[in-house]
Amino acid sequence: MSDPNIGRLLSKRYQLQQLIGTGAMGRVYRAQDILLGGVPVAVKFLALSVQNQKMRLQERFETEAKTCALLGQKSIHIVRVMDCGVDENDVPFYVMEYLQGDSLSNIIRKQQLSLPRFLNFVRQICLGLQCAHQGIAIDGKICPIVHRDIKPSNILVIQDASFGELVKILDFGIAKLVQANNNYTNCYLGTLAYSSPEQMDGKELDNRSDIYSLGVMMFEMLTGKMPLVAPAHSFGAWYKTHHQQPPRSFAEVAPTLHLPKEIVNLVMSCLAKAPSDRPQNMGEILKVLTSLEQQLDTSHPQVQGISIPSSNSLVVPPTIKAEQKQQTNSDHSTFLSKGEISQKVCWPGNKPVANIVFPHPIRVGGELTPALWIMLPQLEIQKRSVCTRYNQFLFITAPHPMLLWLTVLYNRQYGPKWLPYYLDLKTNLGQEITRLLVQRGFYYLLFFPRETAGHCTKTLVSTIASVQCQRLQHWLSTSSSCASPSQPQLSKNLLKIEYENIKPQILAKLEAIDTDLPFDLSA
Repeated sequence: MSDPNIGRLLSKRYQLQQLIGTGAMGRVYRAQDILLGGVPVAVKFLALSVQNQKMRLQERFETEAKTCALLGQKSIHIVRVMDCGVDENDVPFYVMEYLQGDSLSNIIRKQQLSLPRFLNFVRQICLGLQCAHQGIAIDGKICPIVHRDIKPSNILVIQDASFGELVKILDFGIAKLVQANNNYTNCYLGTLAYSSPEQMDGKELDNRSDIYSLGVMMFEMLTGKMPLVAPAHSFGAWYKTHHQQPPRSFAEVAPTLHLPKEIVNLVMSCLAKAPSDRPQNMGEILKVLTSLEQQLDTSHPQVQGISIPSSNSLVVPPTIKAEQKQQTNSDHSTFLSKGEISQKVCWPGNKPVANIVFPHPIRVGGELTPALWIMLPQLEIQKRSVCTRYNQFLFITAPHPMLLWLTVLYNRQYGPKWLPYYLDLKTNLGQEITRLLVQRGFYYLLFFPRETAGHCTKTLVSTIASVQCQRLQHWLSTSSSCASPSQPQLSKNLLKIEYENIKPQILAKLEAIDTDLPFDLSA
């Protein structure tokens, strides 16, 4: 029997095209936003009606949908909600970003996760949950959000050209919303195998309930099996299991699996029956995960092909060359003579005399070449005369195509100097600079002392790995063809969050390298 919703135009805007998911909470359709030129979206109809106590429930639904929308704007690891409403049959729906990926439940069934991949996934999940647990400001009040239904099928893993395997959490607030319907007040809603003891009791929940569910899921991610097994799939059987049955050990379930004791202790502590015996917040869990990731990195040091197990693909060229410790006129691969550029390039009069970074192409040898113009105190410029240079590009398509161009100058004595810049790929400048980065495969760093604000006094070169050039070209093409609802600041904010998340990992890698002889880590 054909689905009557296919082809339906919802709210005079969303044309339903295909049923892509069903579950206890409702049905999900792929749709096109015709007001934005056919941008793909996902529409979820909730398994409840607002016919009874219509105004109260509709107001509750809109509040929950608003909360989900704010969460999606605050964390890149939470699926973004863009709209909500109630259709002509009084069925609530909300509109999400459309993502093509694989649920964590499918991934676990297909293969055993390696430890780095496990750490990567869990860290991203914890970052999303941490954002929710810290709360959203609604009407001037901070409201912590508990998910209430953390399980592998509510975790989506998408392949992203910029971030690698990017993890997104689905259905924030939906379990609470459905439970608010008077048709369901006498029913338990959640997922029995993953519910905390206090959730089974029907108590008011805090973030530690999600931590318990995360513990169940982490055990399953590592072993493919559940830490708790009920004698029957009924509420009563699971109630007794969660309250009285101790979780199975890793040695019992997977005797050949060798795990760091920190992981074993972490998972088992999350599975504690009493909330007070679990980690009290996501920050405690993230501290353990970050330490383990760094241990894995430093236990297998690499100079060529550095890999950071994170949501971000950090690429280093296959050949890394040592720089000279002192500037020489003959070293044109690192320093250019003042006669070539420095005397010709002056600080533009329309830019403030301040510590800023901005891109603007320059002509070298008759060819237009991308460059970052950097104003710093003279002493700071001198400190960066010898440095490890690293670059990374992160890209996001929705809600607006935006590119983060990140350059890091690292010196063991003075630490890192972070030079981020955000390129709007819907602007002529963003498109031109990105095109030049692809064509040239490198860019200049032009340093201007803040004290004089005159000529450029130092010039460095940062090369771009060929794989990154290919990605930049792909992102440029993607940006030109994708419709945008013109929300560049939102995309910029999402990239800023991810930038802050990856900074410790980049720094750990740079610190692990012997910088007595600096290396060019441009990627």
